[in-house]
Amino acid sequence: MFKIRDLQVLISGEIDREVKQLYETAPKNLYEPIGYALDMGGKRLRPVMVLLAFNLFSETIEKAYPAAMAIEVFHNFTLLHDDIMDQAEMRRNSMSVYKKYNENIAILSGDAMCIMAYNYLLKCNMGDPSHMLQLFSQTALEVCEGQQLDMDFETRSNVSISEYMNMIRLKTAVLLGCSLKMGAMAANAPDTTADLLYVFGLNLGIAFQLQDDLLDVFADQDKFGKKIGGDIVSNKKTFLLLKALELSDPETRKILQEWISREEFNAEEKIAAITEIYNQLNIREITESFIDEFYQVALDVHEELGLTGETKTELLQLASMIMNRDH
Repeated sequence: MFKIRDLQVLISGEIDREVKQLYETAPKNLYEPIGYALDMGGKRLRPVMVLLAFNLFSETIEKAYPAAMAIEVFHNFTLLHDDIMDQAEMRRNSMSVYKKYNENIAILSGDAMCIMAYNYLLKCNMGDPSHMLQLFSQTALEVCEGQQLDMDFETRSNVSISEYMNMIRLKTAVLLGCSLKMGAMAANAPDTTADLLYVFGLNLGIAFQLQDDLLDVFADQDKFGKKIGGDIVSNKKTFLLLKALELSDPETRKILQEWISREEFNAEEKIAAITEIYNQLNIREITESFIDEFYQVALDVHEELGLTGETKTELLQLASMIMNRDH
């Protein structure tokens, strides 16, 4: 059984080889931005999940590289387009693709990445390709649905917490569930096991996104890799904001709504004011408790898998890595 750090090294090496080839492929303005996006680094969480799930059933890990690459390229495609939609200038302490190049280049390079992801998946010669393509396509569509809901929420004042939870399930969590299930499917694992791995990943994914909401407000900016408070500035309907609106007294809610509706403001002042309200309402502690609930569900599913030894340890290590990140 490979350790997670070993899988990170292996998939990073595979990505590095792909990046080198992309930098040498024409047309330059299409493929270089893709190489740049993939070369930004990160923990490679999703492709590692593919390899880890595959490794539960097989030691020939290189056979899962195409599926892992499909997941990583698709994920980075979504980030590339998300940064355009959010006008986010930084990604992993580097300029986002559209800022380094331009929006038109970033849109087209992102489109190419989506297509490339399917090409990688078609290179996977293990598992049932039709079932893997069906899972991947359904997941890709759900991610788009989640992103659209996220954008819709920006102009709505009546978003419920249940609506928000459905949105993050689609936008973030399904891809983590897909990563684990696809790795299992590539190794021809039993359907029941693959389905349990999906549920395990789904609940970790929800906890992951809730933690991302939390980090956007309370993380160390240098470690986080992008500007703190971006969600506040853009009026993202995060769990933190929705919970604050729910718990606020009329006066505090009025202040929050004034900041949300204000078109001209000093960003740092807005971030400071809303963060102070979060502190007064103990939003950080409430969010952390909610995150723990989904983490516990994932642990319960993990027990249902009935894994032992190293296989059990590495999946738990994965869960721990997700929950204890600071960026």
